Amino acid sequence: MADLILDFQFSSPIEKVWEALTESEMLSEWVMENDFKPVVGHTCQFWNEDIDLVVECEVLVVEKPYKLSYTWVGGPIDTIVTWTLKEENDKTYLYLEQTGFEEEGQAFNGAKYGWAYKVDELKKVLNEI
Repeated sequence: MADLILDFQFSSPIEKVWEALTESEMLSEWVMENDFKPVVGHTCQFWNEDIDLVVECEVLVVEKPYKLSYTWVGGPIDTIVTWTLKEENDKTYLYLEQTGFEEEGQAFNGAKYGWAYKVDELKKVLNEI
């Protein structure tokens, strides 16, 4: 098993970063179109018609504004995504852990690249770029 762990830092307040992680409209600006709701047990999808991708999710943990976790199942990936937020010295620290990869192979590396790219898009949504 392999776990993907990434750290990011923002100048935006924790509440604004939380909104970008949990509000469907904001998520569609930096991840994919979706019907996400930050409610434990809610099942939803993220989709990208351009690449014919649908990701199935179930919300597992919502601890506003510090922790969000959901399943992330699509194509060869059956994982759990957990976002942990911390605010310190006027910075918001965002910790991403995606667990459940079989190995550090193509799916793992695709997710690693994909999330790094997506978080750059998040920085644009937060007006940090």
